[in-house]
Amino acid sequence: MLNRFRVPDDQIGRFADQARAAIGVLSDRDGFLSADLGRNLDEPELWTIATRWRNVGSYRRALQGYESKMTVVPLLSLAIDEPSAYDDVDLVGQNRPRQA
Repeated sequence: MLNRFRVPDDQIGRFADQARAAIGVLSDRDGFLSADLGRNLDEPELWTIATRWRNVGSYRRALQGYESKMTVVPLLSLAIDEPSAYDDVDLVGQNRPRQA
């Protein structure tokens, strides 16, 4: 999952706190593999949260429950409105074997 955010300078501290809290909640969910919080070098107001999951079902289930609805969902509602689910594909155009 790749979510992008446009964060004005005066909101960076609050956004970073929300992002860390959301990643903390997600990291406790079944199927979570990793997460990265990034900031664009050329356009510093542009941020990303990239998470990797065993499968898309794991990600969708991770958004359920009280803790996710109170911490993760409000943050994701601030994301740029665009598709966020991506699959790994090699450079030759064939899907890589999935790792469990």
